[in-house]
Amino acid sequence: MNKLMEYFNNHKTEDIARYLLGMYLEHQTEAGILAGYIVDAEAYLGPDDEAAHSFGMRDTPRLRAMYDVPGTIYLYTMHTHLILNMVTGDKGHPQGVMIRGIQPAEGLEEMSRRRGGKEGPDLSNGPGKLVAALGIERELYGQSIFNSSLHLVPEKRKYPKKILALPRIGIPNKGIWTDKPLRYAVAGNPYISLQKKSEIDKKTFGWKEV
Repeated sequence: MNKLMEYFNNHKTEDIARYLLGMYLEHQTEAGILAGYIVDAEAYLGPDDEAAHSFGMRDTPRLRAMYDVPGTIYLYTMHTHLILNMVTGDKGHPQGVMIRGIQPAEGLEEMSRRRGGKEGPDLSNGPGKLVAALGIERELYGQSIFNSSLHLVPEKRKYPKKILALPRIGIPNKGIWTDKPLRYAVAGNPYISLQKKSEIDKKTFGWKEV
């Protein structure tokens, strides 16, 4: 875990977003462990990034967690859906990574129940979907992704064969920030939203074989 914290503390947000691909994200709930591999993530570069909540060093009660230490969990609501972010900038320098998709790995039956019976990619191939599937709630706001009930498990991670760098989704009219390739995804993984079926790697889901 110390190595994970060290990585967050010593690397740029874009590097952390790429590093998170394949990382095992685990949530310990009353219904058991719900977990999956991160396959899709977007970097937000804080004060200079017109698409970031903290653009221009905006500071409101909702944004409090963004100004905390690396690894702090930042949750916000978008279109009634709760969205998961991890703080990646130094304390007082609000940058972060939004988690857009996970490949489920443990607790699939419970995850499906939480998603109204959804199965396959539609279970967790979007930021609101994965939060609902993992049972993530507002109480986790401001806690740490290193040691809370929602945490990363580096020992269980997978490694992508290829990482895609794409424009972020839903960022219109933000000048150069609309098209900057700050979304990173595991090429070929079926749990990535807005991809062609012909691009899916049905054999390995885009992971290196070990």
